[in-house]
Order: sequence, then structure tokens, then C-alpha cells
Amino acid sequence: MKFTLTKTDTQSKARAGIIETGRGTIETPIFMPVGTQGTVKGVDQKSLDENVKAQIILSNTYHVFLRPGLEVINNAGGIHKFINWKKPMLTDSGGYQVFSLGDLRKISEDGVWFQSYIDGSKQFFSPENTIDTQRTIGADIIMAFDECTPYPCEFDYAEKSMHMTHRWLKRCIEQFNKTEPLYGVEQNLFPIVQGSTYRDLRKQSAEFIAEQNMNGNAIGGLSVGEPADVMYELTELVCDILPSSKPRYLMGVGTPENILECISLGVDMFDCVMPTRNARHGYIFTSNGIINIKNGKWKNDFSPLDELFTPDYSKAYLRHLIYAHEILGAQIASQQNLSFYLWLVGEARKHIIEGDFISWKKAILPIISNKI
Repeated sequence: MKFTLTKTDTQSKARAGIIETGRGTIETPIFMPVGTQGTVKGVDQKSLDENVKAQIILSNTYHVFLRPGLEVINNAGGIHKFINWKKPMLTDSGGYQVFSLGDLRKISEDGVWFQSYIDGSKQFFSPENTIDTQRTIGADIIMAFDECTPYPCEFDYAEKSMHMTHRWLKRCIEQFNKTEPLYGVEQNLFPIVQGSTYRDLRKQSAEFIAEQNMNGNAIGGLSVGEPADVMYELTELVCDILPSSKPRYLMGVGTPENILECISLGVDMFDCVMPTRNARHGYIFTSNGIINIKNGKWKNDFSPLDELFTPDYSKAYLRHLIYAHEILGAQIASQQNLSFYLWLVGEARKHIIEGDFISWKKAILPIISNKI
């Protein structure tokens, strides 16, 4: 994998770059649609490629491991062939899902025992087998196994968890270095910065992760309930430490405003379930502002949902579909929201290159954040 910085903004820390992988290039800053179980909910792969214009999507190790399982994925020749996606893909390690299980999991130095939500069976994730699992899945970018601490989190727990995440990272790197990709395409391992909301822990973790000299780095454990200003403060702190020559991935973020602000702090990659999850409930992001399509005001509004992305369907029609619980409603809404997100990061990239990112950001935020 190769990362090239195309332009750095002179009035902020925003960057435009290119990530080159074995399955194609990714122009940054970029948003990655989340395909938890090998599918982006409500959007087929052809639409993701041609309409949404996704350059990379994300899949989830925990869910794919449980269903359909590694045997099916391996027999298919990897996740790309299984789902018919030819562009790059990232898999998270499954750590976030495992640690969100609460009483259904037990953490030790060796790894984590957890109970399957599908059949109740007992399963085990370790740094080593999550690397092996992601090798079998076959994503282009794979994540180190870490513990995502909750918010709020006591300092002592956050510190112990961070050091365990660092020890797990060493094991991940060792396992990664002694294994090979299974499907003839290079894979890249990204470590994850942790440390909860404590500046000194975040600094320690970012310095440790930077020292590992992997092809890219991620920032985890944010967007878990902490105030936005805390997220921004810690993101800036970490970005100032992580090497500028490697892509920086802020996990699980977020709203359009979050994304633009974190781009200005030096983040290159984002993912979040918000576009598709909100879409299924009728919460629509458009180039003119935010629409709650369930509101009565749209019942007889036959203007396009969004002239940029969804000119063929009216607000009234989408409202009808959402209220009728028709699958097409979720499909139209999900494609609209994802198209908006990819457009937004694409516009950010354009304005970074043109040199007017900050003025553009200041002008666009009131428009796209306005509730129509």
C-alpha cells in the first residue's frame, strides 16, 4: 500500500491524498460505507459503485465470522468474490462488537471469550486468531485487535486497557508478519490508538502506535458518547503525533459536521452506520439540509428528494414508502444518504486542493446542518 499526500491546507491541518492498494486507489479524505455482514444495508454493490461512488467499503469481522462463517468465505475465494465487490475493503477486528456485549463476554490477557448472539455458542477472539480470521476474509486493510473502552471510563481502567491493547498489538503484528494473504492481494494492518478521554493516555498510545511503523493508523474509542469538543481535542492531539506520511482513520465518525471538523484536524478516513441507519427511519441528509421525511409537510411535496443525488423520486413518494414500510423506501433513502456523504468528502477534497477549504467549510455547514 502506498499513501501520497497531494495537498495540505494552509489554514488548517486538512489533507488530500491518494491511497494505492492492490484493488484500486482511494482518494482521501474518504468515507467508507459500512457493510456489517457483507452487505451495505439497502444498497446493492452495483449502486454502491456507480451511484454512491464508494471507493472502499467496510465489513465486520465479528459478524462475518459468526455468519456465514469462515468456511463459506474461504470456499468462495474471499469476501470480495463472495459479495461481488472489486474495489478495496476494510475489516475491523471485531473488538468493538465483542466489547459491547457486556455480560456476554469475558476479557483476559489471552483474549476474549464471548457468546454468539445467533446460537449462544461460546467463541474466542485473540490477537492471533483475529488476524487469521481477517486473512481468511481477505480485506485489503485489516485492523488490530483492541479493547474499545466505554464512556465514561475511570482512568485506572483506561490505562490498563490501553497497555493491554498495546500488548495485543505486538501479538497482532507478529502474527501478521508470519502469515500471508490467501487470495493473491496484499493486506495492510492498521494499529488503533486508545486511551479513552485522557490526554496523557492518548499521547502515550499515539506515540506507541506511531513507533510500530505500519502502513496506516487508526484512532479508536471516540464517538462513544463523549462531547464533540472532547472528540475534536483528542483527535487533533493524536493527529499531531501520528506520522503525516501514513493515512489516519477515525473509527465510527460520524455526523457530516463531525467529519468536516475532523478533516480539518488531519483525519483521512471515516466510517459510520449513521447514513444507512438514519435512512431507514426517514432521516435524510441532502445537499439543501436535513429532512425528516415522516413530517406531514412532505405529504404533497412532489419536488425531487435531492436534485443532485435523487432527482427521480419525490419527497412525497419517499414519505409514502417509509410509512408503508416498503423495502424500496429504505433503498432510496440509504442510497441518498450515502451519496451525500461521499459527495461531502469529495467536495472537501476538491476545496483542500483548490486552497479554500476553510471558507467552503464555513459556508457549507449551515446549509447541510439546517433542518428543513
